[in-house]
Amino acid sequence: MPLAQSNTHRPTGLVKKIVEIGILCGIEACAIIYTPDNPQPEVWPSDRGVQSVLSKFRGVSELEKGKKKLCQESFLRQRIIKAQAQLRKLRNEIRKKEVTLLMFQYLNAKNNFDISRMIDLNDISNLIDQNLEKIENIINGSQAEKVKPIVEIMSQEEQAL
Repeated sequence: MPLAQSNTHRPTGLVKKIVEIGILCGIEACAIIYTPDNPQPEVWPSDRGVQSVLSKFRGVSELEKGKKKLCQESFLRQRIIKAQAQLRKLRNEIRKKEVTLLMFQYLNAKNNFDISRMIDLNDISNLIDQNLEKIENIINGSQAEKVKPIVEIMSQEEQAL
């Protein structure tokens, strides 16, 4: 494709990208495109649309403009921290599933405690403790609901006296 021909297609491709950015980011976007063959710039979506977007942009304070700006290093650092947190969460979930599987294998006598690693046994113990705590919280919560109406009845009787 000759250079002149590819230059005529670039503004169309650029406008498509601007539309995508506008949709993905939920923003109003515009473009003013200068080309070597045309002394008059091409505007998108329209002259009025460009004026609207530019006036809104100019109306935003410098503080507001800088709020969401990130340099590439800060952006990458945030992404790395977020990815590390996700990785840690996934590792914990996988380990919990492994320990649960081990616990069921021990319960079904498919595994021998004598050849188990101490860390696995500690993790099983912790998992059992967590599950028991959840069960106790559920029991205490349901008992609190049953006790509540009795307390309300007693307080209503005291008010009547």
